Amino acid sequence: MRTVKAALAPSILRAYDIRGVVGEDFGEDDLFAIGRAFGSEMAERGLKTACVGYDGRLSSPALEEALVEGLTACGIDVLRSGRGPSPMLYYATYALKADAGLMITGSHNPPEFNGLKMTLGGKAFFDEDIQGLGRRVAAGDYVDGAGSSKQVDVFDDYVARIAADYTGAKDLRVAWDPGNGAAGEVTDALTAKLPGTHFVINSKIDGTFPAHHPDPTVEKNLTQLKELVAANDCDLGIGFDGDGDRIGVVDREGNVMWGDQLLVMVARDVLADHPGAPILCDVKASRVFFDEIKKMGGEPVMWKAGHSHIKSKMAELNSPLAGEMSAHIFFKHRYYGYDDAVYTAVRLLSVVASSDRSFTGMLAALPVMYNTPEIRFDCPDDRKFTVVDEITARARTLDGVEIFDMDGVRAETAYGWWLLRASNTQPMLVVRCESDTADGLERLKDDVRAQLALSSVDASAI
Repeated sequence: MRTVKAALAPSILRAYDIRGVVGEDFGEDDLFAIGRAFGSEMAERGLKTACVGYDGRLSSPALEEALVEGLTACGIDVLRSGRGPSPMLYYATYALKADAGLMITGSHNPPEFNGLKMTLGGKAFFDEDIQGLGRRVAAGDYVDGAGSSKQVDVFDDYVARIAADYTGAKDLRVAWDPGNGAAGEVTDALTAKLPGTHFVINSKIDGTFPAHHPDPTVEKNLTQLKELVAANDCDLGIGFDGDGDRIGVVDREGNVMWGDQLLVMVARDVLADHPGAPILCDVKASRVFFDEIKKMGGEPVMWKAGHSHIKSKMAELNSPLAGEMSAHIFFKHRYYGYDDAVYTAVRLLSVVASSDRSFTGMLAALPVMYNTPEIRFDCPDDRKFTVVDEITARARTLDGVEIFDMDGVRAETAYGWWLLRASNTQPMLVVRCESDTADGLERLKDDVRAQLALSSVDASAI
């Protein structure tokens, strides 16, 4: 019999998911309690079926077992899709018409981390929803029932569904690195179905991530992929994160394609079918994204960072395509609207294989901007949001500056823009700046430093 938790650690209840270090922040009893809380929420809404999947981390099978026990104890019937990437679990939820989807995953975090991503009633379950689970566990407010669980196999159907949307007109040489993450077996199966020549490394699922950290949006983690591209004269290389919902892309010269650039490249086909449609990206996106989407006849929309926020706004606006700088890409056009890096790879390959230009040429044709990476620096949790509010208020009084404040403060000037956000998960502030000139970039950095100094924050890291 599982121990019934009296409370969950507040630190694991994040804005977009549940996440922490297994054995320190949470464990199997916590997942049982979360299953009880989530299952009770479902039961009270009259919902009955849930799909559950898990990634390749060493702790994931036991956590999945505990979660399923909690759900079935509330009368929920659980369909267990097994080990695989998060998008395969999302696919199972859609294909099997389940009322909810729950994915045990630590995403792109180090091996000792794990967590839970959730959907309910076809919508993202996040923010206040997650806090509600914590309150329900603390109150012991559970519905009792006798549900069932059974294994379901969607692997072949999922791979076939992705492969079916490939529309390339020429063969490519492609390098792949799923980084020992949960998309490894899917990558092997998919590349066997696609035309062209494919070179795959690190496809064995291994929760210790022996090759490199499972985050392809950090350039140092793309080193092996770049080497594979060069060694095999590939047209491009594609990498995935630990649970297969974020993508990394490099060209044959080792240049990295970032999330907003990828959105621009795949948007043309989408807008051909949906002229004037809203295309979403987060507040971190380059001005290039907004300019290029307008040129294509689309409506660029800036929104809050975070996959749950983007999914919700996408549904509200009926947008066919959205994405983030963190390389979560969401296709509603010909797909289901969730972030699937493997599907995104197929759509990108279709664009490249249908172009007269090389991928390197296509990437080089995008305007060049001068920008900083995300610069993070310490700021106490009880101060970070206040600092953002103070700077937002002052920025509104500046001449020639347009302010966007849906997620932190983004200040657009004649020489570029700067962004200041409070981290949702850490006691930190995050800054990014971009200009079309090197001098403009330095001027933007000076602007941010000056604003932070007025709020007594050390900005020497910028």
